[in-house]
Amino acid sequence: MNSSLRIGHVLGVPLRVHWTVPLLVFLFGYSLGSGTLPAWIPGQSATAYTVAGLIGALLLLLSLLAHESAHAVAARRKGIPVHNVTLWALGGMTEMDKPPAPGAAFLVAVSGPLTSLVVGGTALGAGAGLDAGLGWKLPAAVLVWLGWANLLVGVFNLLPAAPLDGGRLVQAVMWWRTGDRERAEQAAGRSGQVLGVLLIVLGWILFLRGAWGGLWLALIGFFVMIVARAERQQAYLAATLGGLRAADAMSSPVETAPDWFTVQRFIDGPAIDARHSTLPLLDFEGRPSGVLRMPLLSQLPTPRRETSRLRDVATPVAQCTTCAPDELLEDVLKKLRPRDGLPILVLDGRRLTGIITARDIIRLVQRRRLRKDGAG
Repeated sequence: MNSSLRIGHVLGVPLRVHWTVPLLVFLFGYSLGSGTLPAWIPGQSATAYTVAGLIGALLLLLSLLAHESAHAVAARRKGIPVHNVTLWALGGMTEMDKPPAPGAAFLVAVSGPLTSLVVGGTALGAGAGLDAGLGWKLPAAVLVWLGWANLLVGVFNLLPAAPLDGGRLVQAVMWWRTGDRERAEQAAGRSGQVLGVLLIVLGWILFLRGAWGGLWLALIGFFVMIVARAERQQAYLAATLGGLRAADAMSSPVETAPDWFTVQRFIDGPAIDARHSTLPLLDFEGRPSGVLRMPLLSQLPTPRRETSRLRDVATPVAQCTTCAPDELLEDVLKKLRPRDGLPILVLDGRRLTGIITARDIIRLVQRRRLRKDGAG
């Protein structure tokens, strides 16, 4: 996820924290300390409520981390590579490769909600014990709140719609029963889009009736709808492009530009005849050094165009998505970073052999679908 910071590891998996996490802690801490706890346990000092609210919010954050860590542990036990765990304002995300079988998918999906339910039950029991045994009213109230919050997280995640864990469970069962992974992913994605719309509508209704929490619910619904739509598209691409290599999609030969040209020299000469707005750059030895996006040249002040080289205004090759000609196209597309996007540079060693653009992908998908429809 963009705008997240890597802060360490959890159980050997890189842990990233989104900038919205402090906002999450503040909102829940403020709500707990200024509203919930004073209503449950009146007569305490403002400092006590503030500290208890902050501790409760931090404990909730740790329980969300436990939820995501359970996914990571289950995935690693099934031999599924886990890339990172990210905490953000709406909970957490565990980035991993796709499970190889429906049984593994089911186990990975169910591990998170079960963890939240266990944490919730444990917190409720501990809160009741503190209250009855020691009379610690305020800490007991924090634990009770934490318990109910985790039970809510666990139950909500079991709703049968992707990208929630319940959607993954339905997907795993459908995959097991039909043997059709794409069909299962499409069904889970559709249910996620429907759930997202329902949450948005419900959230706005609550907000219009004076419940500010409705905005939070609508935001969750918007996230669910967007991610579910993206997952349906990924499932469609994976099924359509399955088995194809990067060489099957790339455009070749490639129109390039020399990276040592000044911007002004390029504008006065090669730019006039260029057929594409994005060009790979080659250095003196013919090796790719970056990608030039020509619209950016117009933003460069005129005095600098005489002294700036194309490589100075291009995206360095280290920040571009690259692949080998024989790599599976599905794996190549997974490497795309939203910040960089297309094109993908196809390299044979250190030599540029082709590029993959959005137009190449669209054309390939259309051809494959036409062939499948014709065969059908």
